[in-house]
Amino acid sequence: MLKIDAHQHFWLYNPQRDQWINNDMAILQEDFMPEHLQPILEHYDFQGTVVVQSDQSPEENQFQLENAEKHPFIKAVVGWIDMQAPDLEAQLQAYQRYPKLKGFRSMLQSDPDRAAMLRPDFQSGLAKLQAYGYTFDILVLPDQLQYARALVAAFPEQRFVLNHLGKPNIKLRQFEDWVADIKALAAHENVYCKVSGMVTEADLTRWKFEDFKPYIDTIFSCFSIERVMYGSDWPVCRLAATFGEVMEILENHTANFTEAQRALFWAQNAIRFYNINMD
Repeated sequence: MLKIDAHQHFWLYNPQRDQWINNDMAILQEDFMPEHLQPILEHYDFQGTVVVQSDQSPEENQFQLENAEKHPFIKAVVGWIDMQAPDLEAQLQAYQRYPKLKGFRSMLQSDPDRAAMLRPDFQSGLAKLQAYGYTFDILVLPDQLQYARALVAAFPEQRFVLNHLGKPNIKLRQFEDWVADIKALAAHENVYCKVSGMVTEADLTRWKFEDFKPYIDTIFSCFSIERVMYGSDWPVCRLAATFGEVMEILENHTANFTEAQRALFWAQNAIRFYNINMD
């Protein structure tokens, strides 16, 4: 069965730039490059990945696009762009020459303005993304899901994908408010969801498969099998689990799905959403 990892990262570790990788994350304070991931993908029979930005800079885009050019298993790149930049349209025009650049992500989760995505200048930028056919990855915390719902409602033709289930606090089993917000967000059919990033929202050292079941059940129920996709969040997942352990959580969950349903979740939804060329 075809498998695509719809959410992973590469970086050459720089302590000045990568300050989000603090000393509690020492296991991530090293380089993670395509040559490190490729044998893991081959072992678990993945045919491709979507690499997602981890730094907010134009240099990050070039770094990931160069990685994608050198390594055919990287099927798509989600970069970063300043949504308020006065030359945004010129940048988007220039990026058209990179067929593997499929979309962009803003680090909304760490913006002091929790509703930054609703600012007129941000939405003006998003309208330009839509015009050029780029996707938008939504990276938010649970307190921002209400604003994400307003954002996707304002752009019904834009393709959005929620990262990491909206990062519910699985460790503290915070659930009810998150469920209500997820149901409201998923009601918008232009929004997909990456089933990713769960292990780092759970107890890093004592998580169990059962911890994730209510959250996964909610996502599959609300978004339906046609709008969910698998992501490992490698190497960030290494804070709590190996690539194989993350995969096993979803292998267990989808074991009784039909072959067609499994095909959608493990590859076809990501291929459709990001318009990936598998040739």
